[in-house]
Amino acid sequence: MARELTREEKGKIRALVTKWCANYDREYGCLPLDCECYMLGKCWTGAYCRYFRDAVLPLDPVLEAGLTAEGPAPETRLCPVCGSVFLPDGRTRYCSPACAKKAHRRQQRDHMKKKRGWSVDN
Repeated sequence: MARELTREEKGKIRALVTKWCANYDREYGCLPLDCECYMLGKCWTGAYCRYFRDAVLPLDPVLEAGLTAEGPAPETRLCPVCGSVFLPDGRTRYCSPACAKKAHRRQQRDHMKKKRGWSVDN
């Protein structure tokens, strides 16, 4: 069932199209269609440009899940290390292995500081 896009979703679509779409040109619009890009004027979920759906939308998994999922938007979490939004996979707390490693190193550092009697404040 189609629903109206939120302001944030429209902004994310615009950013993805202008930065990553190989068919988009600032001067000419959509090169294959030789007109303004269909995705920039999009107001409702439903039909998407095939190239955008297959090649550009997967670059933002949170937006992709929100646009393609039926019913309510899927649950997202905020990474405590870098602050980016991500789709959790089970008990995942961090958006990437790099953030998980960074958090683990910080926890180890704080533990050793506490053990040695130092201040834990950064």
